[in-house]
Amino acid sequence: MSGIEGKVVAITGAGSGIGEATALLLAERGAKIILGARRPERLEALAARIEEAGGEAAWARTDVTRREDLSGLVRLASDRYGKLDVLVSNAGVGLISRLDDLRVEDWEEMIDVNLKGVLYGIAAALPVFREQGFGHFVNTVSTAGLRIVPLQSVYAGTKNAVRTISEGLRQEAGDSLRVTVVSPGAVRTDFAERMDPAVKTQIDKMMETALSPDAVARAIAFAIEQPDGVDVGDIVVRPTAQG
Repeated sequence: MSGIEGKVVAITGAGSGIGEATALLLAERGAKIILGARRPERLEALAARIEEAGGEAAWARTDVTRREDLSGLVRLASDRYGKLDVLVSNAGVGLISRLDDLRVEDWEEMIDVNLKGVLYGIAAALPVFREQGFGHFVNTVSTAGLRIVPLQSVYAGTKNAVRTISEGLRQEAGDSLRVTVVSPGAVRTDFAERMDPAVKTQIDKMMETALSPDAVARAIAFAIEQPDGVDVGDIVVRPTAQG
């Protein structure tokens, strides 16, 4: 029996990319998956794929900028399976641009999704984890926060805020809860779809050597499958070609 089999794992941003790949891999390894994302048609299709392969999945439309949606996702896990072992806070947006462009609405969206969305997840899951006496937060951040470059100031800022909060949470968590931060580098997703066309061209070029989302899913699985008492704090996963 693996360290994943039988665990109940809720995943935000599960409709595509890293979230979808993580859901499929963990379900294959025996986890019961609670899917959350904004596009219900994708969640329904993904849940069907998991069930057709012999896994278990439930889903709820989840906008991480709405605190009540995160509460509902956690409640779905508890109602369906009686517990929640892991919350993977993966939903994120990367609306990168020069600060001179003053795309303030994009800044606000990144703060709302990338930062406040994680905080809302913590607010929903932490009381459940405390009552259970176990639980695991896995927060997806980015290598953008490890090497600051032009265009990514606000994006990297939101990811580094999550990195800081996660470390504080780890120190407060005690010996019964676990906290993992996963920092992907370039990953082949629809990350660049809403960017300015000039910026999108640069990102599309970078994607030529990007990782498959499966690589990040395997890193997340590695952290989850560790035995009780083992806390994998920080994982960086990037292409060998990335500087």
